[in-house]
Amino acid sequence: MVYFTLIALGCHDCRSGAGPGCVDRRAAKGDEAMTCVVLYVTAADAEEAARIGRTLVEERLAACANVLPGVRAIYRWEGAVQDEAEAVLIAKTEASCVAAATDRIKALHSYELPCVVALPVAGGNAAFLEWIEAETDG
Repeated sequence: MVYFTLIALGCHDCRSGAGPGCVDRRAAKGDEAMTCVVLYVTAADAEEAARIGRTLVEERLAACANVLPGVRAIYRWEGAVQDEAEAVLIAKTEASCVAAATDRIKALHSYELPCVVALPVAGGNAAFLEWIEAETDG
């Protein structure tokens, strides 16, 4: 389900206006390959997700962040099933930024165990993916 959601999301709020979001490619970057990655992060609410997303973009750990409010999370925590409202943060970055972005998210997050999942992508608008590389410090 997450895979289809991520494919369908565009990055209409990014400066490039390049289109269908980060769905992956590899490009030469000196001797190392750049791989586009989508970070899927849940947060307590849209304000927390936006604060984290803005920080990632300002610090060049992500090129773009989308906040999806009004998500319902059902999960097991400390032996009990929980049913809570959350928000989702989707950040487009490159693989070389994942460790630093994850550390930064954990430092900013209100949860004891925040969901931070890096999803490599399989293709997409080459110009948009190059823009991600240009806008991150990976």
